[in-house]
Amino acid sequence: QVQLVESGGALVQAGGSLRLSCAASGYTVEYYEIGWFRQAPGKEREGVSCHRASGSGTHYAESVKGRFTISRDVSKDKITVYLQMNSLEPEDTAVYYCAAAYMTTTQAMCTRARSVDFWGQGTQVTVSS
Repeated sequence: QVQLVESGGALVQAGGSLRLSCAASGYTVEYYEIGWFRQAPGKEREGVSCHRASGSGTHYAESVKGRFTISRDVSKDKITVYLQMNSLEPEDTAVYYCAAAYMTTTQAMCTRARSVDFWGQGTQVTVSS
């Protein structure tokens, strides 16, 4: 079982920045790909960015390339995955979910929500124009 706890969502003006954090813990969590999805009202959940379990491999949705950066920090007891979001646009408004997937690739995880094994509770990001 993997536990995912997100934080960092807020209301921000267009052009601003936010950093989301996901604290991941649990048995064998270090073997899980961890990434971020988002869901806007009336839309399907979509992959934003995903990070490999080991190494530095990442995947980004086209809509966030060049603006968002995912990073992964490993400590003794947990893994923290950050999503640095710059140049935010009103279209980025959504609930952002941390996700974990086992034995997959970053692209597969980010492009198929059904590949996710565990979800966080979500954090709201609102970008005002």
